[in-house]
Amino acid sequence: MAKKDTLVFSHWYHLTENIQQSTQEFYSRLEQTIKKRDLPDVRISRIDFKEGNIFSAQREYLRVKRKELVFDICAAPFGNGFFISWWLGEKMGALLSLLLLVPFLGALIAKTSRPATYYRLDTTLMFQESVHLAVLEILDGLTEAKGIRALSESERKPIISDLFKR
Repeated sequence: MAKKDTLVFSHWYHLTENIQQSTQEFYSRLEQTIKKRDLPDVRISRIDFKEGNIFSAQREYLRVKRKELVFDICAAPFGNGFFISWWLGEKMGALLSLLLLVPFLGALIAKTSRPATYYRLDTTLMFQESVHLAVLEILDGLTEAKGIRALSESERKPIISDLFKR
């Protein structure tokens, strides 16, 4: 998601202490949970991102893609806990990425070529909520099984950045 051809709209993260979980098992359970929702035009895959520079190790993410929207989900043990995060963004084509480099003109072209209509924003929010609820369903199952406090309402909310700003 850190690539320059992706515009990030929102993200969410949470570290739950006293849970040990396999990343692969979490991803497998999440894939099944997303698939049972029967979301239209969704493809699920695994993708590796470098942790840093070109010589650094790679970290595997679960990618959920719908048209130009991309959800990259990270799950990993951290200390005595388990960390989960996701990033929702929109893949921009190579041409649009180049045009955005042109001051003023690039932003104008981007706004007119991909207008933020109610339909577009609503389907983005539907996709975000569907995948986010799937993540929370798996996390809720883990916390309940371990007798750990459930997430509060504020801990459950995604952080919206530039969804409505273009």
